[in-house]
Amino acid sequence: MKQYVLQRFIQMIVILFGTSFIIFFLFAMLPGDYIDSNISLTPQRAQELKALYGLDQPVLQRYFTWLGNALHGDFGYSLKHQEKVLSLLNKYVWNSFFVAIFALFLTWSIALVSGVISAIKQYSWFDGFVTFFVFAAMSFPSFFISLLFIKWFGVDLQILPIGGMIDTGSDSTGFAHLLEVGKHMILPVTILTLLSIGSLTRYFRTGMLEVIRQDYIRTARAKGLKERVVIFKHALKNAILPAITLLAFELPGLFSGAIIMEQIFNWPGVGRIQLESVSFRDYPVLMAFTMFLSCLTIIGNFLADVTYAAVDPRIRLK
Repeated sequence: MKQYVLQRFIQMIVILFGTSFIIFFLFAMLPGDYIDSNISLTPQRAQELKALYGLDQPVLQRYFTWLGNALHGDFGYSLKHQEKVLSLLNKYVWNSFFVAIFALFLTWSIALVSGVISAIKQYSWFDGFVTFFVFAAMSFPSFFISLLFIKWFGVDLQILPIGGMIDTGSDSTGFAHLLEVGKHMILPVTILTLLSIGSLTRYFRTGMLEVIRQDYIRTARAKGLKERVVIFKHALKNAILPAITLLAFELPGLFSGAIIMEQIFNWPGVGRIQLESVSFRDYPVLMAFTMFLSCLTIIGNFLADVTYAAVDPRIRLK
């Protein structure tokens, strides 16, 4: 097991460096940057700024400079926001993280329960309802469902706020502030959950259907074990094993998927900063955020491999 973990860890480090190389060179190949797109700068001043930030150096030299600084926690300077990139992202990434982690918890909890029950009660009214709900949730675009919920719950019923993280002019503190933020999170979290729950529910349902048809499940029932024991002790444990791999992609997917949600609900998250950076060609911010998502994905896959090997010894013996 130790050798397997060490091998996967070395692979993760190599992939991280390879990913950083690809990300930097892709952005370096893009035409123009924040300085070039700023029409208020004179050619002489633009040249001075390029020399100041090292943008006039060869690409390979710029990469190693950027990589060395990144390893020390310095991802450059945002010309648009006039602030260090790491400090800028740190202000907003936690707002996105709270929305993403709550949506992740709700998505997996609801999908696991509904998928398992739907498989156990195959072709029942509950299975039909889940199937209909899943395909309905997957069919509508995110902006349409978001605007629909804003109209229903924010405009018509007026029971939920339609945007922002706190009420306008609010000076609440302590527990009252947490309640206020939680109330503003309801709609974004609900939308993200609805968008993610469909495919995951079908995945759990399909996996459970395959497991409960296996011979060892029939043997367990033939031994006279209670159905509850057969399902939750023998079938469920094996049915959710493949889902470990899916979990590695969920959090990065929610971070990237929250970009539209943050625009619609005016949520002060890192997704809005990313869109602004695209508009103004603020490449240091875009590179740092893209690297952040890549790190989440790669580290998530590493943890998934280790977890899978821990629960299935056949993996680490290969």
